[in-house]
Amino acid sequence: MYKSVQERNPFETVAICVLPDHLHGIWGLPDGDSDFSLRWSLIKSAFSRGLAGDMPRSASKMARRERGIWQRRYWEHAIRDDRDLERHVDYIHYNPVKHGYVTNVADWRHSSFHGFVSRGLLPADWGGDIREMTGAFGE
Repeated sequence: MYKSVQERNPFETVAICVLPDHLHGIWGLPDGDSDFSLRWSLIKSAFSRGLAGDMPRSASKMARRERGIWQRRYWEHAIRDDRDLERHVDYIHYNPVKHGYVTNVADWRHSSFHGFVSRGLLPADWGGDIREMTGAFGE
């Protein structure tokens, strides 16, 4: 579904990480196109249509035809410069460690981190081992 949305409404995935209950992504859109909202809506709805129909939902979710897995909103941030981009890419790649899914960034398969490593943009041991770090990445 992600790829089909990307083919119909082009965007470049700069960085991404898919977690069990949310995802983070940095996209580049074509010049003159700023419609992030359409793309997220298409991705979320295509994914939701693929779920079993018997999942329990609240009355408000049913009234809005929502499946209960996505939040209604998304957070949009315009990248200001190279340092801002680097900071957001780092945040995305470190997210599985932050949420306790793995202790090493490299251990999370559902992330663009591995592509960054293969292109020589990050070392394979980037982010270290959570057991060796204290206070890193806040929150």
